[in-house]
Amino acid sequence: MQAAERSSDNSSPSLIVLTGISGAGKKAAAAVLEDMGWYVADNLPPELILRMVEMTCEDDSPIERLAISTDVRSLAFAGSLNGVLSTLQRAGKRPTVLYLDASDETLISRYEALRRTHPLQEEGTLQHGINQERAILADLRKNADIVLDTSTLNVHELRRTIEELFTGDGRAQFRINIQSFGFKHGPPKDIDMLLDARFLANPYWIPELKGFRGTDQQVKDYVLGQPDSTAFLDAAENMVMATIPGFIHEGKKFLSLGVGCTGGHHRSVALAEELQRRFDLQGLTARVSHRDLAK
Repeated sequence: MQAAERSSDNSSPSLIVLTGISGAGKKAAAAVLEDMGWYVADNLPPELILRMVEMTCEDDSPIERLAISTDVRSLAFAGSLNGVLSTLQRAGKRPTVLYLDASDETLISRYEALRRTHPLQEEGTLQHGINQERAILADLRKNADIVLDTSTLNVHELRRTIEELFTGDGRAQFRINIQSFGFKHGPPKDIDMLLDARFLANPYWIPELKGFRGTDQQVKDYVLGQPDSTAFLDAAENMVMATIPGFIHEGKKFLSLGVGCTGGHHRSVALAEELQRRFDLQGLTARVSHRDLAK
């Protein structure tokens, strides 16, 4: 893997301009940044970049981290990206410019594999289009904060490289979505792991608990107080924690965990809530939802 070339300046870590040679992987890089929590605006013309940054800096803006992806197609509009960068720098809003590049041989191979033409190819050869683009973007590449050569990177390596550049530790925030459900309504179709809680004693058959739900403390106490619950939760927590490094290595940043019982009212709900609490203590972002709680 070729290391990225980085310059040193006062660029802002909360504002990225993603650009570079067509075919070098800007779409894939934009997807990584989006997964990392950046708001990605794709292929804005220069005059709209300034307005987008201004909107992001307003007090009521919901956007904290903005990444703007732009390429040679924006040259059809008035203005220039270099001019925009100069304007932002004078305003104290200098972005980090990430420039993706690749060898001519790699670019040609990628275009041929996708059976696409280069945006500047016109009636000439693919090499002619690449040469034209390199000439147009030469100054931008020279002034970029980070030049990343993707010639030898696969999608997983590209993801890890960008994470290292913009998180410092190579690990983006891993998110776990926990969903409780009832098997009698069918299991969810969008889960990665399924846990079956039907082996536990069911509060439904306890008259004083039947009308409550797994979000109520008396039901939680009953479900979590069963000896087998602790072993079950420990095993589930250990299994998930053991798989996270591998998921991250393979570029996966989301894990959907389904916890099911018969109706989705009691056992699965209480266990899902407890798993969220445990994952929060592990420093992970865990969200819980109860699909069948109101059914």
